Amino acid sequence: MRVLAAMSGGVDSAVAAARAVDAGHDVVGVHLALSTAPGALRTGSRGCCSREDAGDAQRAADVLGIPFYVWDFADRFKEDVIDDFVAAYAAGETPNPCLRCNEKIKFSALAERAHALGFDAVVTGHYARLSDGVLRRAVDADKDQSYVLAVLNAAQLQRAMFPVGDTPKPEIRAEAAARGLAVANKPDSHDICFIPSGDTQAFLGARIGVRSGNVVDAESGAVLAQHKGVHEFTVGQRKGLGIAGPGADGRPRYVTGIDAESGTVTVGSVEQLAVTTIEASRAIWTSGSAPDSPVECVVQVRAHGGTAPAVAESVGTGMRISLREPLTGVAKGQAAVLYVPDSAGDRVIGSGTISGTHR
Repeated sequence: MRVLAAMSGGVDSAVAAARAVDAGHDVVGVHLALSTAPGALRTGSRGCCSREDAGDAQRAADVLGIPFYVWDFADRFKEDVIDDFVAAYAAGETPNPCLRCNEKIKFSALAERAHALGFDAVVTGHYARLSDGVLRRAVDADKDQSYVLAVLNAAQLQRAMFPVGDTPKPEIRAEAAARGLAVANKPDSHDICFIPSGDTQAFLGARIGVRSGNVVDAESGAVLAQHKGVHEFTVGQRKGLGIAGPGADGRPRYVTGIDAESGTVTVGSVEQLAVTTIEASRAIWTSGSAPDSPVECVVQVRAHGGTAPAVAESVGTGMRISLREPLTGVAKGQAAVLYVPDSAGDRVIGSGTISGTHR
């Protein structure tokens, strides 16, 4: 097959491209320029898309002996990822920009251009497994990225390849070193790539501005403090609430609700965080069609969170997820990803954007 390898400049995408070459595919490497003003250097493990990253990707392609190009997606990235991220926080939600980047950039804009140019598939260094259109967790549970890939539809999965998902990360680094790839020991990126400083509140504050509101006690309705904007909070947050101390019972308070329209942030006990039902919009079913009846599954509501047993059903263009046991810290804007455990590893069956919860 003729495949396009998305090369970020990191070790995972370099090895993914190398494995595609080994498999006999006709491979072309491409680095996505996602910043209108890329920095010269990364700051440790923070950020990506710097000129250093582009250079690292070029050098890896040279070692592999494949053609290499840089494609400018900065405007599309700003519109579909950065602006979406800011708007979601302004609305009191907690978005996942990596998930949106996969959906809108890597497997939509990039894949569409690749298909138009005659490529059969897009190869990335994501840690997930894919076989016959079935998306599963990676072998390396600590690096698994199936959660942020669960927004891909059936057609996109059919044209994707994840060659490193069957291998633990230390072995990927060792393989890169053996291949002579200089990125073998390059640090992983951990922070939001377009906020290299790591200060998300400052980034949002500069774009949203001050929108004062009250921090209110969930039980008494008493105003405990004022804040400068709901973008400074997320459901489940315990620190940085600006209140005097714990509740009347001596126990910590947590953000239990955010009303962006009134600017009210509600805080309460950990018990008040528990929900038993999740409503999600924009349902994506990886099989290509919604299930005809409720499905027993497990649900994950954060990129690095655990799972809980649940029953999910299709409702219009969304889904309703009834939890077998309560979950806490479920925030609007995050993805609810559904898995079905089996002997071959957890299988992704669908996802939706959390739009509401019920206790």
